[in-house]
Amino acid sequence: MTLMFLLGDRRTNLPALAALALWLGHYLYRTFIFAALLPSTSKPMPLVVLGSGAFFNVVNAYLNGRWLFALSPARPAAWLTSVPFLIGAVLFVAGFLMHVLADRELRRLRRQSGGAYVVPHGPLFRLVSCPNYFGEMIEWSGWAIATLSWPGLVFALWTAANLVPRALKHHAWYRANFADYPPARKAIIPFVL
Repeated sequence: MTLMFLLGDRRTNLPALAALALWLGHYLYRTFIFAALLPSTSKPMPLVVLGSGAFFNVVNAYLNGRWLFALSPARPAAWLTSVPFLIGAVLFVAGFLMHVLADRELRRLRRQSGGAYVVPHGPLFRLVSCPNYFGEMIEWSGWAIATLSWPGLVFALWTAANLVPRALKHHAWYRANFADYPPARKAIIPFVL
């Protein structure tokens, strides 16, 4: 994304800088902070997962960055106070915070249980089994709204296509392994799925 920004013609465009800041905020957390907070006893990531993730992120950053910083019409500074940008940015930040707080709660539970799996509880887990995935879906839906771009919409849909099946699998695993698992809790979307 940074390379697309530097190669594009929007280096002084405030909406472009705001989009870059949102994107980099997420990926700085996901790449460095999240990884640094993982316990040293975490299972190593298989190379195919690493390669798939790297490929996805390179393609995704290229498509979003190329559109935002070169191909789309440049947005005026007033875009930062437009309804789509404000709604999208609020959703992005809210989803990001949900994602980060759910990750933190899962790490805390892992430490307390000595690495054993336990039923997560707390405000974020009250309604869904995977609030970290739900948060990420909200985050990238916010991105799509804030940028009003086709690549942003594709990314939001791609994120949901990846995370919904994973959440359903996690949810089924919890139900199969914990007799006391909250029966009203959904997998990823409160009250729905």
